[in-house]
Amino acid sequence: KRTLLPLLREEASSFIFPCHPAVQRPELQYMVMELLRCIPLLLFLLFVCGLDHFIFSILSIIQHHSFVQYSYQTSHHLTVNVMGTSLMAQLLRGTIGALNTSFDTQVETSTLACLPQPSGMTRQQYLNTCLPVGALALLCLAQVYPFRLRRAIAAFCFPKREKARVLFLYNKLLRQRKNLLGLQRGRIARQARQPPGLGTRLVRWCRRRWPWLRRCLRRSCALCGTPETPRHQPCPNPDCGAAYCEPCW
Repeated sequence: KRTLLPLLREEASSFIFPCHPAVQRPELQYMVMELLRCIPLLLFLLFVCGLDHFIFSILSIIQHHSFVQYSYQTSHHLTVNVMGTSLMAQLLRGTIGALNTSFDTQVETSTLACLPQPSGMTRQQYLNTCLPVGALALLCLAQVYPFRLRRAIAAFCFPKREKARVLFLYNKLLRQRKNLLGLQRGRIARQARQPPGLGTRLVRWCRRRWPWLRRCLRRSCALCGTPETPRHQPCPNPDCGAAYCEPCW
């Protein structure tokens, strides 16, 4: 612990602290991947709801503009009058008189039985349809906190394996810190060999000319980039002008 702690800024960003309430960087990457998997389902749901509303609109237009009502009315009257009192006249009245008919016909019909009767989904039904997708997205956001218990459960069930994991992590951090020191030294050396830009030289000249501007023109750590504080250590070389925070120094 004396060797590793406190963790550097680059090292702390790669760990998950169980008691920290905010979502941390390793968890954020996994959470974003889970949310991206929900996007196809959400797009499919939006497509289905849009298609449902489109079909309902078409059927409603057909229902309101394709209604046709027919009314048919006819009247038929047939009367045969045979004049005379002779036997033949009486015979004709007995036979042809049966043809006398009279009827009225009135028919009303419409295309209502053939028209579609669509029923659109209500707002509550749309809401109930989208609730599972919303609940899935919330679970993707909240699953990071139960996942933090996995290491505690594994450590309780397998204490020897937990001890081996801690030792492996300790040695791994030591190797990474040693390699990081060499890489950072090389990067700082390459930056020092490059000539400073016009903006950098102007800021340095303003800081030397007017010391009260140092509060506004604060430098940052050459390694981690944290803003300058009174605890920052300047480089001993007067021509360098770089500053380092306490952990990096």
